[in-house]
Amino acid sequence: MASVLRFRKLCFVEPVKCSSVGFQCSEKTTPKNEKKNENDVVSNVGISVLEKKRKSKKQPKEWRCIDSCCWFIGYMCTTWWLLLFLYHCLPATLPGFQVPESPGARLRREGVKALHPVVLVPGIVTGGLELWEGRPCAEGLFRKRLWGGSFTEIFKRPLCWLEHLSLHNETGLDPPGIRVRAVPGLVAADYFAPGYFVWAVLIENLAKIGYEGKNMYMAAYDWRLSFQNTEIRDQALSRLKSKIELMYVTNGYKKVVVVPHSMGVIYFLHFMKWVESPPPMGGGGGPDWCAKHIKAIMNIGPAFLGVPKAVSNIFSAEGKDVAFLRAMAPGVLDSDILGLQTLEHLMRVSRTWDSTISLLPKGGDTIWGNLDWSPEEGHSCHLEKKENAQLSSIDINFNHSDGTRGFRIKEPTKYGRIISFGKAASQLPSSRLPSPDLKELLRTRSSTGLNLSCGEVWTEYDEISRENIRNIAESKAYTTQNAFDLLRAVAPKLMQRAEAHFSHGIADDLDDPKYAHYKYWSNPLETKLPHAPDMEIYSLYGVGIPTERSYVYKMSPSGKCNSIPFRIDSSVDGEADSCLKSGVYFVDGDESVPVLSAGFMCAKGWRGRTRFNPSGIATYIREYRHKPPASLLEGRGMESGAHVDIMGNVALIEDVMRVAAGATGEDIGGDRIHSDIIRMSTRIDLQL
Repeated sequence: MASVLRFRKLCFVEPVKCSSVGFQCSEKTTPKNEKKNENDVVSNVGISVLEKKRKSKKQPKEWRCIDSCCWFIGYMCTTWWLLLFLYHCLPATLPGFQVPESPGARLRREGVKALHPVVLVPGIVTGGLELWEGRPCAEGLFRKRLWGGSFTEIFKRPLCWLEHLSLHNETGLDPPGIRVRAVPGLVAADYFAPGYFVWAVLIENLAKIGYEGKNMYMAAYDWRLSFQNTEIRDQALSRLKSKIELMYVTNGYKKVVVVPHSMGVIYFLHFMKWVESPPPMGGGGGPDWCAKHIKAIMNIGPAFLGVPKAVSNIFSAEGKDVAFLRAMAPGVLDSDILGLQTLEHLMRVSRTWDSTISLLPKGGDTIWGNLDWSPEEGHSCHLEKKENAQLSSIDINFNHSDGTRGFRIKEPTKYGRIISFGKAASQLPSSRLPSPDLKELLRTRSSTGLNLSCGEVWTEYDEISRENIRNIAESKAYTTQNAFDLLRAVAPKLMQRAEAHFSHGIADDLDDPKYAHYKYWSNPLETKLPHAPDMEIYSLYGVGIPTERSYVYKMSPSGKCNSIPFRIDSSVDGEADSCLKSGVYFVDGDESVPVLSAGFMCAKGWRGRTRFNPSGIATYIREYRHKPPASLLEGRGMESGAHVDIMGNVALIEDVMRVAAGATGEDIGGDRIHSDIIRMSTRIDLQL
């Protein structure tokens, strides 16, 4: 080290004289000062190093919100992967880590084997859609999933993605230059997104008792189209008919067990009438086709009579979840600065899907109630209070000022008012409410609305004057019956197009020739079941989850172009034990379909020989009380009753497997009812 410092001193500190001949150098410093200069050099070097370190050291960055978000996401992902790693590494014999035996493995051990072919019919939005032809903005997406899967295209090119998911606003079919088709095969709806199963668990369990591609089929179809248009454009009904006939023959002439889910239930109801009807409107199978080919129909989460949330989705493109998000983070959906107009885009696209009309409530006020009555009257939103529901309708009040005791009859919840403007309108006696005059609104509808040229997002609200919008809100309350007039006023093109394919009334005379038209075939109240006395029909659905039934609305405060003028009033709540939460009245159901819609037909409409079931097909109700997962290790729960999660319910899977293996409804225990569906059904005055 000393030699290095000496060299630096000789070269940089002291001048050096060198002879030109012998290259001899001499120093002017004395040996006495040499040591001192060496120390000075060391000091100077140290100072220079510290200065360089100070200069090279970066100033700390200011901590931003995005940094916190990234770190939080990183911690969550790391924790999740660590827990997942430990879960797979720890021995399964440890307490709490035992994986329950699947229904398929247990039934296989009991000797249950595949017998009847199985056809799975997915519902709305759960089936995958892929691109076959598109606009230039969709370059590179040929046969890639636009719906279902990873949804990466939403973030890459959202407006292009929405354009390709839309249908033609007049024909309800493909727009020019765009072809989007249903993904074929079991992969069409086994998973909705990576890790989010739909049919995958049921398929896996069926495979354990011997099912595979030759005796199990996914009847995928484009769920955006009207049911008859799936045949007109894709021949989906003809392919389903041919597949069932082929499976029947190749599996030893064993009848097929059909398992539809959600909207797939009424899609298959349409199919049964189509296959019997003569061509060109029908499939030409004849009146005995169903009796010959179908053993049982096991409807999961059936929306036989529609769902109230379909009304709110068409009216304002929202339900309870969207209303909650709006209340918690209004800038995300309603930001004037960002100009996202998310709900307007969703409304524009969804109003081109005719299938949404199929889910509107069927049966009108007879089924769903009027301004003063509903079948769910007396429903308690707290399960532990159900047995005291009758007693709770009378409240005892004490007047402390005079010591007298009075009785107050508690007003029943008026679920029949499917849309009310303001909390008072949802509770006042009908005599104090104005009568809506929507026919006058339809006559005075303006063809040049306020918003026609002020934005890029088109909705049919563009063509309604501000005065007519106020008139809608001033009418205060709407039942299911006049809610259709309301939707015709705010979405005339959608309703005019879709009502050519669907009907939502109650037939007076089912022998009337008009009911031979396909628009009535998906409505169980306007069509007869096939002549198949040996066939069985099941309603399998969850109960014990608050489910949307009616809504409290308000005028939207936003006045921007193309905005939706109405929104659910999420600030409205009822009393502590009320069914009114955040502007939504709840009843019992599976989170999407109320018990009334899922269970009425099997409880009363089709029970025994009725005009809707002339051959007396046996019907069974199998309800599954919802039980949330006990821990994260259970995932979405093995006893869930939620509308989609029920597809992983072990009791439901076992019921489906036993019937597919040859059991009847009586063999699996007949009806299993936890809800008030029988009481609700008896309150409905329907001619049978």
